[in-house]
Amino acid sequence: MVAIPAKKPLCELRDITKMFTLPSGKEITVLDHVSLSVHEEEIVALLGPSGCGKSTLMRILAGLIQQSSGDVLYHGDVMHGLNPGIAIVFQSFALYPWLTVRQNIEEVLTARAVDASSRREAVERVISLVGLDGFEDAYPRELSGGMKQRVGIARALVVEPEILCMDEPFSQVDALTAENLRGEAVRFWSDREKNPKTIFMVSHDIKEVVFMATRIVIMSANPARIRRIIDNPLPYPRDYRAREFMRLVDEIHAVITESELPDVVAPAAAPHVIEWEPLPDAGASEVIGLLEVLDDRGGRENVFRLVSDLSRDFGKILNVCKAAELLDFVDTPKQDVLLTELGRRFLLASIPDRKQIFREQVEQLQVFKDTVRQLSRADKHEVDQDAVMSNIVLHLPFEDPERMLTTLVNWGRWADLLDQDVDRKVLRLNEEPESAAAG
Repeated sequence: MVAIPAKKPLCELRDITKMFTLPSGKEITVLDHVSLSVHEEEIVALLGPSGCGKSTLMRILAGLIQQSSGDVLYHGDVMHGLNPGIAIVFQSFALYPWLTVRQNIEEVLTARAVDASSRREAVERVISLVGLDGFEDAYPRELSGGMKQRVGIARALVVEPEILCMDEPFSQVDALTAENLRGEAVRFWSDREKNPKTIFMVSHDIKEVVFMATRIVIMSANPARIRRIIDNPLPYPRDYRAREFMRLVDEIHAVITESELPDVVAPAAAPHVIEWEPLPDAGASEVIGLLEVLDDRGGRENVFRLVSDLSRDFGKILNVCKAAELLDFVDTPKQDVLLTELGRRFLLASIPDRKQIFREQVEQLQVFKDTVRQLSRADKHEVDQDAVMSNIVLHLPFEDPERMLTTLVNWGRWADLLDQDVDRKVLRLNEEPESAAAG
């Protein structure tokens, strides 16, 4: 019996490490010795916490940025520069507002010096493929978010890439539109006669990757490593409500929760290093809502049941749990969320006393200590918000500075520590916390 040789991978990431140098000169490792093969006729999904390096790994695969060490191979050859077989659909639509739908799609072919007749034929083909018929002459301002992303997908498909990279492409559209676009992406990938032969996607949505992917790569963070690779043999089309679908969702939940809500004590930082705490994407009112839900349920609840009962995205619930834990209002043993004594005392307190407790907890966080110090030393005790964001980038280079500023201001306001003048784009120190709390 003659053995059938295994298919060679389209692309390979071999022992990829990526480091960035901060303005201070300190080096940060984002990707740590990551190896992964990408084959024909598969949808590979990178899944992991925000800021774990998923998008960085995709950009290295595409040749948009250079790895610090390791090799990227395309059809077995070490690649230098842009990967010719890849096109990317980004999270933001990134359309030229002064060009029509047709012109936005055609622009990439013009840049490749494709002749006019071939351009027209290719553009018409992808417009029909992604459902943009009738919108050829519309401008981006006239399109919904879903239609804009269809243009982005069409613009990537028009160059007929072997691998279509998708960097959280459905996160900017509503849930129903996202569901439709996922189905359409699987549909045009499944046409074996045409490119793309493979989809390589980045996502933080577990149900999304279970719906789309044939292989799910779960990443850990700080630095990023491959935690686990899970094959997804579910037949297409997939049903979000099917038992097998939910079983796989639960399996992935368990893997992520094991890394995101670990039941271990983190090692202490070196005495001379003062680290900033990344603030989770959760407002003070969301934290208080979580505490009240836990109190109604006897002070303890399983995180998966919270996701199901509250009808919120798993990542959002995790962020609220992380925020409450950062403030010492909850503990997260295993897969449970548990009210602490401080959390119970907070719930029993009056509004002014709640504010005082919240303020005491916030003042223990290094990010607030340094920001309040920055404001107190400034003229009129106010600082341009861009200066605060620059500080965030310096201390936490892999966090979204605008998102973290939003959380910083939200918590600071609730704690009566600081406020924001949106019109002037400045942060200012709250000099009268007691009167503010009373109000």
